[in-house]
Amino acid sequence: MRFVIIGAGRVGLRTARVLRDEGHEVTLIERDDGMIRRARNEAFSVVEGDGSQETVIEEAGIANADVLGALTGDLNVNFTACMIAKHHGCRTVMRIDEAYREGIYRKYADEVDEVIYPERLGALGAKNALLGGTIRAIADVAPHLQVLELTITDQAPVNGYAMGELQLPADATVLAFGKQDRTLGIPSEDESLEVGDRLVVLADFDVLSEVRQLLVGETASRALVGADASGDSGGVN
Repeated sequence: MRFVIIGAGRVGLRTARVLRDEGHEVTLIERDDGMIRRARNEAFSVVEGDGSQETVIEEAGIANADVLGALTGDLNVNFTACMIAKHHGCRTVMRIDEAYREGIYRKYADEVDEVIYPERLGALGAKNALLGGTIRAIADVAPHLQVLELTITDQAPVNGYAMGELQLPADATVLAFGKQDRTLGIPSEDESLEVGDRLVVLADFDVLSEVRQLLVGETASRALVGADASGDSGGVN
């Protein structure tokens, strides 16, 4: 897949590294000289300029991109970039600062494909949002513990099971359950697991791959490890 990422600060650059490591093509947009040098030193393609300007986004190849991730610390830049990308038919992921909380989330959630708080989720959480799909990091709660939301697929071995029949690894536990398009809550043993249902799981990094295989049906080449919960102190375009 081809990605355009606005912002080469901590969140943007770390997300770009994760995507590139998985074989995706990434172009960054940044206007800070130091961040541009750092990204280019890591052999990333960087377009210098304001990420809220359509000409700059077009120079970065938005016409042929699959996803735009607006990951700067500036909400106005991020929202403008997403609206431009929407006109080019791209999936859009917009970063908002955690301090904006639910009011801002509700304001913008209908305008973009996904809104994220990377200060909580780290680079892998941002990557999950950019890729979309059936698994997302919610929070790191300890050095080796992560909270994930997973969506049951038709390939999941547990599809059709009742909650009482679900057996996760010893170092993983279900925190919440939600039927497709319904609010998350505490599951009962009689709840059935069906395509589109969501499970929020607390798991040790060592068993993430096994949890993913059970609930999503995809054998991960590596677990979602090393999530970095550091904020992005710069990268504002």
